[in-house]
Amino acid sequence: MLKALGKNIVVLKGLGLILAGYLRLVRVTSRVTYDPPDMPERLRKSSPLIAALWHGQHLMIPYAKPADMPFAVLISRHRDGEINASACSNFGITPIRGSGGRPDQSERKGGAGGLRALIRFLSEGTSVCMTADVPKVARVAGPGIITLARLSQKPIVPIAVISKRHHIFDSWDRATIGLPFSHLVIAMGEPVTVARDLDEDQLEALRKQLETRLDLLHERAYQRVGAVDPGRDLGTGQRS
Repeated sequence: MLKALGKNIVVLKGLGLILAGYLRLVRVTSRVTYDPPDMPERLRKSSPLIAALWHGQHLMIPYAKPADMPFAVLISRHRDGEINASACSNFGITPIRGSGGRPDQSERKGGAGGLRALIRFLSEGTSVCMTADVPKVARVAGPGIITLARLSQKPIVPIAVISKRHHIFDSWDRATIGLPFSHLVIAMGEPVTVARDLDEDQLEALRKQLETRLDLLHERAYQRVGAVDPGRDLGTGQRS
């Protein structure tokens, strides 16, 4: 469907408004649990921070934003990113269009500009959100988010947004979206901090630590709703 729409920005933005309305419907009809219970206040006190999610939860990003907390999110320049950007804007989240792709694709996909924008928002006191995965390689954290934390000197906070009732898309990341009349768990893990003067081996250790903390957080959140994480095995065999 999106290919047929091509570059019709008006239509894509309209679909984003529909998505935002649907997400609000899911939230108001569902029971919401924060893990820990004071998670919104903890995020406010730690702001500005870097919220990290696995890519399969990009549609659920708006649920992670505490009220009255300024937030920006990195969204790809792909046409379906226009839908996500429109939906996020409707929740008061500023979209930053770019990609955390391979270094040789950084300029073409807007990765370098996206990184600069993320650093600028953080320096101005706005928290940012980005998916941690290597593009098209689900559940494997890329170096981009570690680089952002090192340059900005802001903590990375793992985030998971889980719905007991959800639809699973046939996509590389097994993306999910919550269904109405469900149980939502919005959870945060232990932060990852990155010092400026670390060597390559130390940075790699922190990248793997972030992977582990995101995986454990998803496992914990899905256990709370009595469901199974559809992406639990995606990183298996892809990690070095």
